[in-house]
Amino acid sequence: MRRLRCSWSSLKPLIIIISPLALLPLPLVIRKKEAECAYILILMAVYWMTEVLPLSVTALLPALLFPLFGIMKSSQVATVYFKDFHLLLLGVICLATSIEKWGLHRRIALRLVTGLGVNPGMLMLGFMVGCAFLSMWLSNTSTVAMVMPIVEAVIQQVLNASEEARKDHRGALNGISNPALQLEGKLAPPPYNGKYRTREDHMMCKGLSLCIAYSSSIGGLTTLSGTSTNLIFAEYIYQYYPDCTVINFGNWFVLCLPICIIMLILSWIYLHWMYLGSNFRASLCSRQRSEKEKHTARVLRDQYNSLGPISWQEIITMIIFILMAILWFTRNPGFMPGWSSLFPDYPGYATDATVALLLGFMFFIIPAHKPNAKQALITWKDFQACMPWEISLLVGGGFALAEGTKISGLSTWVAELLTPLGSLPPLATVTIACLIVTSITEVASNAATMTIFLPILAPLVCVISIYTIFVFHYFGKKKKHLNKYLEPFCHGCVRRKSKETAGANQTFSLIIKRQKDNRKHNVE
Repeated sequence: MRRLRCSWSSLKPLIIIISPLALLPLPLVIRKKEAECAYILILMAVYWMTEVLPLSVTALLPALLFPLFGIMKSSQVATVYFKDFHLLLLGVICLATSIEKWGLHRRIALRLVTGLGVNPGMLMLGFMVGCAFLSMWLSNTSTVAMVMPIVEAVIQQVLNASEEARKDHRGALNGISNPALQLEGKLAPPPYNGKYRTREDHMMCKGLSLCIAYSSSIGGLTTLSGTSTNLIFAEYIYQYYPDCTVINFGNWFVLCLPICIIMLILSWIYLHWMYLGSNFRASLCSRQRSEKEKHTARVLRDQYNSLGPISWQEIITMIIFILMAILWFTRNPGFMPGWSSLFPDYPGYATDATVALLLGFMFFIIPAHKPNAKQALITWKDFQACMPWEISLLVGGGFALAEGTKISGLSTWVAELLTPLGSLPPLATVTIACLIVTSITEVASNAATMTIFLPILAPLVCVISIYTIFVFHYFGKKKKHLNKYLEPFCHGCVRRKSKETAGANQTFSLIIKRQKDNRKHNVE
């Protein structure tokens, strides 16, 4: 493994140098703006998929190459890099910073877990519900980083309980006076591996770790700000379909919440069957607690009690959090006039970013301690530590790339090449596109794949007359379950084989389910 890492490190400079040289015949032979833009797009795709450069550095290539190839002026490219998306992200990160700083996430997660039960099945469901809820408002990686210490403490307590139960059982057998009943050689079976006494313990630990990763990814789909791919998709629609007003926080949540609940339940059933067995009745109906469950309940209760009574900072953070969600939902709900209708002279001026910034400012104004107004709930240093600047540049590079494909005519040219796909049934077209995009995300990041494919697929869905927003919505959310580069899945006690086995089955199930939803939508 070390040799492979060393060899890959030595290959990175070669890929950086050889890739632009190998692609150079494209703009030299085909002297058109479409070919020049295609050269830049393919080069960025190679760099993004191989990650020979940081993703954010690769995202700056349009600012460098578009002016050199005469596609866009440098001043034009610069204006594309910062959009309404970034303002929404700033406000959401202010909320996430306060939640993380004052430990509100731990209180929410522990309350949900202890409320559902402590047997392995319900423990898994509790962690999944808690992670899914937190990842609606925080990044997936941050959610896993926050919840995983709680999971590790529970796992360690379960392992300790198993060891104590084994010792008690051995002591009881050693006290038997009848030698015929003593089973020497079987009293202390060899451990399953170096860390786990039994295979059941090992499987449970893997299941709990994987459920955190999957539930955080599923929860991130539910809200517009839950994950970067949702925001990239929404901003792309705003940019190229300015008259579109159906995508907002409330509509997105209403559409995605039922889907995510179904996905969460199916994921729990599958992970339970795969790692805990098929005895669902014991998980849902059993009221008798084993020694392991008593130890687990004790450690969860101790962790929750260690938080103490809810603090002033947590109360204010929760109030702003609830207020932000209410204002997002009621801005333009669709079935009734929202608060944006109070400004009829300025329709469409206020967006979800307006709400996020307004309440984000409050975290810098409201004092953290009531008697002392010197320190606010969060500081700029706290904000900088949580702000994903890499995502900001990556998304900006995607917008610049999309604008370049539009100005150069590359998007129209690609759409003309893909026009024969219009003869296929819409369901087949969507299925093929979903499979291609999902396959690419196994070797590339989700956000990078999104920024590459949106400029290509946007004109395609217009040419073949498929409901554009619906198809974009599928493309933007398809890319979640098997990607080895997705940070929530990088945890030491789960090997890559386990991730791929669990992820592949869920990916195929998700594709089948969404095609059924697509068929239903076409009928309507």
